[in-house]
Amino acid sequence: MPLNRRKFLKKSAATGAGVAIAGAAAAPAARAAEAGRPAKHVKRYSLTVMGTTDLHGHVFNWDYFKDAEYTDAAGNAVGLARVSTLIEQVRQERGRHNTLLVDAGDTIQGTPLTYYYAKVDPITAEGGPVHPMAQAMNAIGYDAAALGNHEFNYGIETLRRFEDQLDFPLLGANAVDAKTLKPAFPPYVIKTFRVQGAPPVKVAVLGLTNPGIAIWDKAYVQGKLAFPGLEEQAAKWVPKLRSLGADVVVVSAHSGTSGTSSYGDQLPYVEDAAANVARQVPGIDAILVGHAHLEIPELKVVNERTGKTVVLSEPLCYAERLTVFDIELAFSRGRWEVESVSASLRNSGTAADDPKITKLLKDEHAKVVAYVNQVVGRATETLTTVEARYKDAPIIDLITKVQEDVVKAALAGTEYASLPVIAQASPFSRTSQIPAGDVTIRDLSSLYVYDNTLVAKVLTGAQVRAYLEYSAGYYVQTAAGTAVDVEKLTNAGGRPDYNYDYVSGLAYDIDVARPAGSRIRNLTYGGAPLDDAQQFVFAVNNYRANGGGAFPHVASAKELWSESTEIRTRIAEWVTARGVLDPKDFASSDWRLTRDGTPVF
Repeated sequence: MPLNRRKFLKKSAATGAGVAIAGAAAAPAARAAEAGRPAKHVKRYSLTVMGTTDLHGHVFNWDYFKDAEYTDAAGNAVGLARVSTLIEQVRQERGRHNTLLVDAGDTIQGTPLTYYYAKVDPITAEGGPVHPMAQAMNAIGYDAAALGNHEFNYGIETLRRFEDQLDFPLLGANAVDAKTLKPAFPPYVIKTFRVQGAPPVKVAVLGLTNPGIAIWDKAYVQGKLAFPGLEEQAAKWVPKLRSLGADVVVVSAHSGTSGTSSYGDQLPYVEDAAANVARQVPGIDAILVGHAHLEIPELKVVNERTGKTVVLSEPLCYAERLTVFDIELAFSRGRWEVESVSASLRNSGTAADDPKITKLLKDEHAKVVAYVNQVVGRATETLTTVEARYKDAPIIDLITKVQEDVVKAALAGTEYASLPVIAQASPFSRTSQIPAGDVTIRDLSSLYVYDNTLVAKVLTGAQVRAYLEYSAGYYVQTAAGTAVDVEKLTNAGGRPDYNYDYVSGLAYDIDVARPAGSRIRNLTYGGAPLDDAQQFVFAVNNYRANGGGAFPHVASAKELWSESTEIRTRIAEWVTARGVLDPKDFASSDWRLTRDGTPVF
């Protein structure tokens, strides 16, 4: 991946990489100020930096899984068409020439729209389409975007093609070539703003992404790209940006503020490190935060070395919010200094669609709507995930059955064909439903909302037991005899639903009255107590196989097989081949919740 291949990655003697966009020469009065002659009054300048994050393929306020306008209980609206209206409002208020627009990553994965243009009508094909997200972001006028971890989900070729289609740089100071450790993407961009009667204001945007990419998309990046920690790379690049004359340094970080990681100790880096960067690295004025899908209007963090306050803000995902940083500068003693930074959010639910974006992408949207409404089978009864996080639900058994079948077929005729196959699956959604009657691609896509692929690994019975114990930590300890509130029973310690796993092919109780780590009871295989030495082939998604969620043993287990076809596609193929979706073909009773041996439900 040579550096000079990227259109936004240009060598310079000072930095080795980056791009600077220069303004016009300073006016005579500005040159006088630069020369140190006394000014009659202090010159001030107001800069506005807008930010979005975690767009995840949302162009319109549309739910492809429900085939209807997007709605939620909070009255939110999603999509670039909505946030584009907010952006134009801010530009009109502040003056377009005084504003900057950046994004903090996770752009090209997350909806059937992004899947369609990665797999069905791929942008990588010869003469292929321009990605709808590229079209929309170019039309809106983004100045830069940081790489998100989901940018790598479809492989480097798709990411590079998307990058080529953008009119602005994809930034990733800590996305480096695995061999040379040189930047594989532009680390930063510098924009210059002209000020009447004073020197121009130089604003640097440094992009940082998530080191977890090395785990989550290991199959694509291993040996090609490396992802050092955000803190160390910010400490390397921020002083360089200041030495290049940056008056303002803004970081766009695809990393949350919690200081924690979901991948355990597999990497020496922190996943959600944005607040650490603010605290540890001097010279930063503001940080646009991403990755965590949280709404943080304004968070102030004091830098440990300078005592200076750094302002952080995270707009809600899917373009539901727009961050607005207001930065006030004053020119004195021959230089611009930041006097204050404040942040606020604007709500896309208050805006109408920008007709420019609606017109631009109506055809692409129509193609995806038609695609997801294709009928692939017929269900004998309604299947739902409403209770799937605390009851063994047939709809999740469909996932594990498909995974078992695919892996068995893949290993047929190999030395591992005689080993029993078990499978994991998570209750990703609390609202997914496959209705009785016609089954469409969108019905099945709503069941498996991630673009995960399938991996086969070998685990022992003892390792499976440890895996289940870890998974059972998802439940809040609930004493026998007390009332059970299902809304408070799960997500112990903030663990998300996607980090709780069913495991098929076994039978077990989860005793939620017992402390985490000692909850798995009556664990059997084939009707007999599980043999700790028994070997199993474990059909597991690539996120979990690579260490996502920090489940024990699986990341280091021997890998037998893997593929690039999405599990979602395998489910659609399975249903299409049968024509009928009948629970008797896949449902099983594998587990139940108990308290002191008594079933909870």
